[in-house]
Amino acid sequence: MVVIPKVRNTFCPKCKKHTEHKVEQAKARTMGTAHPQSWGKRAQTRHTAGYGNHGRYSRPPVGRWRLAGRKTSKKVDLRFTCKTCNKTHLCGTGWRAKKVEFK
Repeated sequence: MVVIPKVRNTFCPKCKKHTEHKVEQAKARTMGTAHPQSWGKRAQTRHTAGYGNHGRYSRPPVGRWRLAGRKTSKKVDLRFTCKTCNKTHLCGTGWRAKKVEFK
């Protein structure tokens, strides 16, 4: 378990100086909002119609599908909100943790 402070003094790219930031974890989004399609549903079905498997079977067959390519934890997605300009930004790519707690 990783314990993170709720308020942190870090660099704000908008203010261009170190200010106090409120730290919060980003909420999980649905597949449609997180990864919107580049085309509509009708165009996608028209594209996938016809010959070929269209990349569906690009992975080799796996003996046990339950743990195939699965990680034990997700990456932490932290959002930093500046208290002076109220702008939100990310900081780095995050790290893997099973549980995050804010104190």
